[in-house]
Amino acid sequence: MLTMKITTVGASSGVILSKEVMAKLKVQKGDTLYLTETPDGGFRVTPYDPEFERQMKLAEQIMHDDRDILRALAK
Repeated sequence: MLTMKITTVGASSGVILSKEVMAKLKVQKGDTLYLTETPDGGFRVTPYDPEFERQMKLAEQIMHDDRDILRALAK
């Protein structure tokens, strides 16, 4: 299990990530992390934007369903 420590950063709080955690997440200083709630009440930390993933799935569905229209528009 990997752990993180909450610390004070100015008037806010921040989380300290170890080099090991950053390596596993494949992130570096300045990157954005996303915290999403899981169905069991926990949280998931990821460097991937869940909204972007949702939009890409919708785009893929549209491209699949309307490929004939898109092909015609590409001409």
